[in-house]
Amino acid sequence: MSTTTIVIMCTIGVYLLMMIVIGGFFSKKNHNTDDFYLGGRKLGPIVTAMSAEASDMSSWLLMGLPAVALMTGIPEAFWTALGLAIGTYLNWLFVAKRLRVYTQKVDAVTLPDFFSKRFGDDRHIITLIAAVFIVIFFVPYTASGFAACGKLFSSLFDVSYTYAMIASAIVIVLYCTLGGFLAASTTDFIQSIIMTVALLVVLGVGEAVTNGMGNVFNNVKSMDGYLDVFKGFDVASGTVGSYGALPVASTLAWGLGYFGMPHILLRFMAIEDKKKLKLSRRIASIWVVISMGIAVLIGIVGYSLMKNGIVPAYENASSAETIVVDVGRWIASHGYIPAFIGGVILAGILASTMSTADSQLLAAASAVSQNLVQETFNKKLSEKKSMWLARICVLVISVVAVFLALDPSSSVFRIVSFAWAGFGAVFGPLVLFGLFWKRTNKWGAITGMLTGGVTIFLWKFVVREIVVVSLLTKAPDQKIGETFEAVKAECKADRK
Repeated sequence: MSTTTIVIMCTIGVYLLMMIVIGGFFSKKNHNTDDFYLGGRKLGPIVTAMSAEASDMSSWLLMGLPAVALMTGIPEAFWTALGLAIGTYLNWLFVAKRLRVYTQKVDAVTLPDFFSKRFGDDRHIITLIAAVFIVIFFVPYTASGFAACGKLFSSLFDVSYTYAMIASAIVIVLYCTLGGFLAASTTDFIQSIIMTVALLVVLGVGEAVTNGMGNVFNNVKSMDGYLDVFKGFDVASGTVGSYGALPVASTLAWGLGYFGMPHILLRFMAIEDKKKLKLSRRIASIWVVISMGIAVLIGIVGYSLMKNGIVPAYENASSAETIVVDVGRWIASHGYIPAFIGGVILAGILASTMSTADSQLLAAASAVSQNLVQETFNKKLSEKKSMWLARICVLVISVVAVFLALDPSSSVFRIVSFAWAGFGAVFGPLVLFGLFWKRTNKWGAITGMLTGGVTIFLWKFVVREIVVVSLLTKAPDQKIGETFEAVKAECKADRK
């Protein structure tokens, strides 16, 4: 093992140890499940803002977004980032304060608990449905985070992806089960700082080795559509795309998902002083815009790095998700101090993953232990037993997520997009109606959640089955194909 590799491992090791120490410190402050799930509503404005956004962005920021920008050009990355920036601001502006006040008024510590008490559902039907959907969507979301860690260590240290992914999951679960919400929020704050440093360093190094942004943009200008927000360019196939009104609308719609993200909404519920939410909103909005802008620029710079042989030639967006890893490894190969810097960059990717995974695990655990076991099935437990049940649920959900993450070819961007759409559809409208329309009742709430969840699954799986079955069965008659091509050609001619 080279000295450079040892320096990187030590840097990452110190970071991981620091996370575990924080978990151990806050374990002493968890006296009941309210503390474990919501931190006793003691978060300050800066920690609230940065932990919310760090838990939001996840590995998608340092892996998914740069990869999409690198391999397909500006359109998808640009419109997605714009939608998320708008959604972030609107969520803080309209939802944060009212949700904080409302949940304290009805004494709710989880989102399903709030829904049940808001709509007077004494039978906890709403709690059951909400908790089930939280588990369904958070497990693959968490799995994507574990997968990101596995890709990081596998590509960096040439070790088995499976072992690397499992080892990363163990660290996340360890400090999460120890410290609960306060540990998760504090580590998220630290992780947001490390993520920011990693983004800035990678962008700066990328710009320096390609002799400035002028050369970077000259390199991609040769690809017609790469910088066009309505076209795009597939680097792998060398073809120009078309990004019309429907794709623009669907990617902008990512911003709507914010209104239904349990791990973000919990931060609103946990702030100590509701009057400081304005400061949190400003900090969060500025950080999101800057960080996503840098991530997109890293993707554009990545093309020049790929052409110069500094990073490998990627085949698709999934393989390109290691772009920041590869840059960090290249930096680390130039000496001891660069190795330390490379370690910080790689720790940033780990931070982005952990900052989301811990929040997801807590939200999913609370859905099972608090909302399902104790509220829906009316199992009365002591505070001590409730705490143990919560920790056991974290472990069980983590094991399931690990099994889902065993496939190293899975795309972080695609997995996150599915879970994000699910939460947005199931909880987003209900949060808004529950907070702003007094007439909303429990039957409307139940119907809204079920309709949103079913729609997402139909779109995800029914559309896929249409494609698979069509490919596996006999092709349409030649006459049908000729008619299709004629229509396609006529429409294409009309556009010219």
